[in-house]
Amino acid sequence: MKITIYGAGAIGGYLGAQLASAGADVSLIARGAHLAAMKANGLKLLIDGGERVVHPRCTDNPAELGVQDFVIITLKAHSITGVLDRMQPLLGPRTRVVTAVNGIPYWYFYKHGGEFEGNTLDSIDPGGRQWTEIGPQRAIGCIVYPATELEGPGVVRHVYGDRFPLGEASGEITEDVQNLSAMFEKAGLKAPVLDRIRDEIWLKLWGNVCFNPISALTHATLDVICSDPATRALSKAMMLETQAIAETFGVRFRVDVERRIEGARKVGAHKTSMLQDLERNRPMEIDPLVTVVQEMGKLTGIATPAIDSVLALVIQRAKIAGLY
Repeated sequence: MKITIYGAGAIGGYLGAQLASAGADVSLIARGAHLAAMKANGLKLLIDGGERVVHPRCTDNPAELGVQDFVIITLKAHSITGVLDRMQPLLGPRTRVVTAVNGIPYWYFYKHGGEFEGNTLDSIDPGGRQWTEIGPQRAIGCIVYPATELEGPGVVRHVYGDRFPLGEASGEITEDVQNLSAMFEKAGLKAPVLDRIRDEIWLKLWGNVCFNPISALTHATLDVICSDPATRALSKAMMLETQAIAETFGVRFRVDVERRIEGARKVGAHKTSMLQDLERNRPMEIDPLVTVVQEMGKLTGIATPAIDSVLALVIQRAKIAGLY
């Protein structure tokens, strides 16, 4: 089983290190000083109070690797379109592409059924290029729950979590997704195969749609956002708009909104990924986490006044910082 991780930063590096330690034939695509350090010294994973060094194949040139069984995309969602041409040498007729990215994936309306079957979403897949050049039939959904950090070139720190739920767009339990799940399990990761992967995508997005932009605007951590009455109420309003949209598409939420907010509060003084990107002067994931929900609201005719207001503010904040 040949596996390539495209975008082996913090999450991709953690995943690659775990798979390599389990004996998988894994290659990492990275760039810059991080790639140079991994080539020279291996990839160091700081985990459970110790450290482990692995030496997977590392490159910035996908053409060196040839056709893969699985390509796991761990790039920021807004970066994917820019690498579609470079990704092509990895893709054969049976290659599966695993979307381990935040937010709604490009294949969302593949085998969805109903009036929106086959729709593409311009906010996350401009011009439908991912749909056309990767193909929705290749996709396996993946939700990323671990928190990791890139401590320095070639060094990844695992903070918490080991769950990567997987699922086919069709809901089928295929041999491909079972084989991938088994490989993840061998690598010490929890990778349950879900027959309703979209429910899990929305459950994670439910928090990201509000906590990420609010934190970028206020610089507050999760515990503060969820404890302050005003920002908690704003978060709830955005989440209820999101829930109404998702349920129109047949999504089922297994917890209620108050429980979801409480879960975030209990995480403690955690900086969201959007706030971390702002502080580190990196492009912010606004479109796959917020704009896409607004776009899907327009598809369904559901008004999103709270989302619209926060989105306008966070886009302006990102533009002023040169990060949008």
